[in-house]
Amino acid sequence: MKKSKLGFNSRMVHGGEFDNPLGSATVPIYQTSTFIFENADHGAKCFSGEDDGYIYTRIGNPTIHALETLVADLEGGAEGIATSSGMAAVNTLYMALLSKGDHMISSEAVYGPSRVVMEQHWARFGVESTYVNTADITAIKAAFKPNTKMLFIETPANPTIEITDLKACADLAHQHGALLVVDNTFCSPYLQRPIEFGADAVFHSMTKFLNGHADIVAGMIIAKDKDLGKKLRSMMVAMGCNMDPHQAYMVIRGVRTLGIRVERAQQSAMEIARFLEAHTKVDWVKYPGLESHPQHELAKTQMKGFGSMISFGLKGGLEAGKILMNEVQLAILAVSLGGVETLIQHPASMTHSKMKPEDRLKAGITEGLVRFSVGIEDVEDLIEDLKQGLDKI
Repeated sequence: MKKSKLGFNSRMVHGGEFDNPLGSATVPIYQTSTFIFENADHGAKCFSGEDDGYIYTRIGNPTIHALETLVADLEGGAEGIATSSGMAAVNTLYMALLSKGDHMISSEAVYGPSRVVMEQHWARFGVESTYVNTADITAIKAAFKPNTKMLFIETPANPTIEITDLKACADLAHQHGALLVVDNTFCSPYLQRPIEFGADAVFHSMTKFLNGHADIVAGMIIAKDKDLGKKLRSMMVAMGCNMDPHQAYMVIRGVRTLGIRVERAQQSAMEIARFLEAHTKVDWVKYPGLESHPQHELAKTQMKGFGSMISFGLKGGLEAGKILMNEVQLAILAVSLGGVETLIQHPASMTHSKMKPEDRLKAGITEGLVRFSVGIEDVEDLIEDLKQGLDKI
């Protein structure tokens, strides 16, 4: 059977191109910094590009290549570029696609460090940025300038769980000669494939759902076409933020179970969201699967499922949030998301703490907002854990 005709779950398990002369059932770890040339002519051809042989792991490696082809296939892109972390992917995109005098539009509630590094560092080199509620297409339209080169969105947004219309953003960006870049970390390609809606590049913190076991930090960029992929890879190589072969091996292992992990977690998330919505001490709940979510219908058109990320606010605000996070016993108080374990955290004091307070509030990140990443534990245990924590407020 041709792998290109296999279903998504089959491609997750069997995808990833690599030479396999010994018949290994898994992708081998090529834990080497450099590769031996057959002779002087072979070395010259590798450096000139006439031969696609490996030279040096910063430039390319068979284990890393297997992961790149696997994720690019799952996202429906032409090329994957693996990086040492999610933030390495973000900075590779910024460095490759933005120049002095260029302007970027982004989501107000985008992952905190993606915004902070732009405002505090890239701004020093003359790159401008504007942050709007990208769930509001009118707000995006108003933010475009003649020098806008990138529309950089995250949907669902972190941590407000707002949904942005992917197709509308792609059309709008291309009308203005800009590129659409999408952070697809919250969904993974199992639930959402932005390239199918017109995105030019997608990226992931593979630390999260793709790896899924809280033991690896890694990033990935997927380019819609080969020319863009070549430009991004060249920048990644120049910046030296390549992935390690052992990292790649571990993430491949994680991707193999992505489907069953996501299905289990999102099934539990729906039950937990309904429990929270009915609780007297909970002020509001944001989960795309709830009919009360303002973009519930949009989510159904561009997501295969509603995921396992929930945000909610407590009627007691910041102090109530602290009590809940200190009292839960099964959920782990930690940053990150998308693993087999359930995590709870307070964005205002953790992931988005370096944002200006006024910017946080404008983005909908209130002092009492709690972000909940549902794992694969028994849902009855997770609900009981939340219940006993809420009872302490």
